[in-house]
Amino acid sequence: MSTIDSPQPTRRNPTRRQVLAGATFALGGFAVGSAEAATAGASDEEISRTEESIHQETVFKASRKRVYEALTDAKQFQKVTMLSDAVNSGMAHGTVATEIANEPGGAFKLFDGIIVGRNLDLAPNERIVQAWRVSYWPAGAWSIARFDLVEQGSDTKIVFNHTGFPKGDAGHLAAGWKGNYWEPLAKYLAS
Repeated sequence: MSTIDSPQPTRRNPTRRQVLAGATFALGGFAVGSAEAATAGASDEEISRTEESIHQETVFKASRKRVYEALTDAKQFQKVTMLSDAVNSGMAHGTVATEIANEPGGAFKLFDGIIVGRNLDLAPNERIVQAWRVSYWPAGAWSIARFDLVEQGSDTKIVFNHTGFPKGDAGHLAAGWKGNYWEPLAKYLAS
């Protein structure tokens, strides 16, 4: 019996099509998890212990347009970053400029490059869906962050869902969304 040597697989960065296909698959699983949470009488914030997902809802005293722009415009989000727990604790210094290519497929780099990803779906003033990761996660580990902007009179409620992140990170991430996104965003929008 002879042995045939097979070539070693080469590692390649995923193509845009592969990232979008993976995100579509992840979003399909997310929809199932959301339906389960809804039938379980989910509160405004819930960490699923079976799927490691985060659901948060926060109301901002600003229009959907203003909230959307603050999340998708690099100059505005840099100002949010400067008000965040990450900068206040010294984890990030706010010295590396925020980068956001605010079109579908566009890359972003936030909090001195600690958070990176791509915008998968952008519906201006309505929805932001991102392939999102923390730089220290294992190679190839990506999550899906979805921001739905719901008009409430002159205010805007963000219905936020985050899924697909490494198991065990839910508590840390849930606190991070509050201290690095919602609280500083509210301060920025109030100024």
